[in-house]
Amino acid sequence: MTDKSSLLSQNHTADETSLKYMLKLAGPMVVTTISFTIMQFVDRFMVSRLGTTALAAILPAGFVSFLPAGFTIGAMTSVTTFVSQSLGRGEKKACSNYCWQAIYMGLAFFVIVLAIMWPAAPWIFEVLGHEAEVVAMEVIYLRIMLYAQVLAVLIWSSNQFFMGIHRPIIMMYAALCAQAVNVAANYVLIFGKFGFPKMGIAGAGWGTFIGIVVGAGIRMFMFLSGDVNATFKSRRTINIDLSKMGALLKVGLPAGFELMVNVAFWAVILFGLVGRFGKEAMAATSATLACTNVSVMPIVGIGRALTAAVGKSIGAGRKDVAIKQTSVGLRVALVYMGLVGLCFFIFRNGLMAFWSSDDKVIEIGVNILICAAIYQVFYAARTIYSGSLRGAGDTVWLAVTSAVGAVVILGLGGLFTLQFFPQLGSLGPWIAATFSIIIVGLANLWRFRSNRWMRIDLFKRRPVGVPVEVEAVVE
Repeated sequence: MTDKSSLLSQNHTADETSLKYMLKLAGPMVVTTISFTIMQFVDRFMVSRLGTTALAAILPAGFVSFLPAGFTIGAMTSVTTFVSQSLGRGEKKACSNYCWQAIYMGLAFFVIVLAIMWPAAPWIFEVLGHEAEVVAMEVIYLRIMLYAQVLAVLIWSSNQFFMGIHRPIIMMYAALCAQAVNVAANYVLIFGKFGFPKMGIAGAGWGTFIGIVVGAGIRMFMFLSGDVNATFKSRRTINIDLSKMGALLKVGLPAGFELMVNVAFWAVILFGLVGRFGKEAMAATSATLACTNVSVMPIVGIGRALTAAVGKSIGAGRKDVAIKQTSVGLRVALVYMGLVGLCFFIFRNGLMAFWSSDDKVIEIGVNILICAAIYQVFYAARTIYSGSLRGAGDTVWLAVTSAVGAVVILGLGGLFTLQFFPQLGSLGPWIAATFSIIIVGLANLWRFRSNRWMRIDLFKRRPVGVPVEVEAVVE
């Protein structure tokens, strides 16, 4: 009999601390995150052809929509934590049941989000102080993205499940198909090709919606059929389990808060500070963040793979293996991000000229890219250690450090630069943002090396179940 619970070999001779093992697990996740970022990059490039106003609008609107989405995605990383630890314990039916609980909670949450944020959309951007023509476009894009995120719950929950059972290849193929559809739909709808009306920024939103429909459909088909159903009984575990919901929320709520603050809230604060200097400064910030989103996605993929790898190792009672796996991931991340930072610094003029022909936007953006070049290696440390700590369930620490980084260092620090160093202009908030990433990265490094995460026991010392190798596929 052969076990099919994992993409990776389950024999006892496999070295789960080797670079080969980690890359085999992380590879599909890296491809998925890179392809998603490339899709966003292409989408934003298409929108940038509509002019400075559209470029200034799309990223703030995207980040506002990511406030609830980021919270949900972060909360659902607890699915990977529990699924991977259950896999390590040999409890396979529990793996799919955890996924169903996340789906139920996510759908309920986003129905509420849609009802609240859709009517509040104009007020949100007016409070941020954006110009009226920018606000009009931001509202259109945000409202479409809110519709899309209801269905995206199926993608986020199933992604965490596939990552947790060490089958990221499934989510990779699903993502590539959905993203190809998204890019094609955006091209047709933004510019009005093949007889369709020219929809502008609304076309970018509806293109994303179509891509999400395709991606959700593929993932749920794979979750409910074939070998996944045979091994993890995904059709038989649809029951509501309040105890599992409670466990997911206990670990997931801090993780959701952490990701929301780390990505969306952080960016909203940054745009709120930069927005005081006009749409050119906002466009330069949008262009810079589009570049950094591309640069960090491979490391985000490795960090997510580490969550699954560390969770499985902890579930199997091998915390020593978790430490070695983190060390391997960190070395890869530091080398890669160091090279990216160097490229940002050397090619900063060409990168900004790619995004805009507006001389003022380029002038502002060139200086901002220097900040982005500086913080790359610290972002690598922040992401890698976050992935490992999340696999252990140490999500409260991550939530606290992210909040301090966003609210205190970026928020108050950015206001400090505006008040006392107004000559820095929009560069002031970016300097505060750089310090935020550096300090949080160092804090996560300290937390991991303190070994306090080793004391966390998500299953309250229940004995480990039968080994993964024993259970076979018989259907």
